[in-house]
Amino acid sequence: MKNILVIKSSLNGEQGQSSQLTNLLVAQLKKQLSKDNEVNVTERDLAAQPLPHLTQAEMSAWNVSPAQRSGEQARLSIQSDKLIEELLASDVVVLGMPMYNFGVPSTFKAWIDRIARAGVTFNYTNTGPVGLLQNKKVFIVAARGGMYAGSTSDSQTQYLTDVLAFVGLTDVRFIYAEGLNMPEKEKQLTKAKTEIDLLSI
Repeated sequence: MKNILVIKSSLNGEQGQSSQLTNLLVAQLKKQLSKDNEVNVTERDLAAQPLPHLTQAEMSAWNVSPAQRSGEQARLSIQSDKLIEELLASDVVVLGMPMYNFGVPSTFKAWIDRIARAGVTFNYTNTGPVGLLQNKKVFIVAARGGMYAGSTSDSQTQYLTDVLAFVGLTDVRFIYAEGLNMPEKEKQLTKAKTEIDLLSI
């Protein structure tokens, strides 16, 4: 069995361009993977069910061994444990990524804050941090109102590349749908859809 983890974060829900393109991408991945495997899809919509901002109490709870946690520490740890469990079980990760004010959605940052855990998804070593997540492919559908890819205004691409590599996810591919608030919207959507149609995993 192959497991696909889908993370969406569009404030527009299923009407959002990042969500719609992500659905097309997942369908394409399922079609390819199902030739040789059963495919399971786990989806999280971080806009529909947002994660709260990380607190010091929650982060501290992670540093207590499960057997020693208080009832409150166990409750606080459940969210991160579940998110990491989903990530560890995945073979392919798909991120639907709208751009809000030159950055990633705050709900997605809350997800990152809970899956980047020392001793679980990365280790600190004498030569720096080492990511522990291996052998996973990541596809990012980046939907933007303007044209940013390759420019200094594209803070998303570098951030996502760096933070995913931090936990060991280095096989990352971006699919850009840009200019969606501009006259060439349909042209750019067609370009992204064609890239998805031609995608080979």
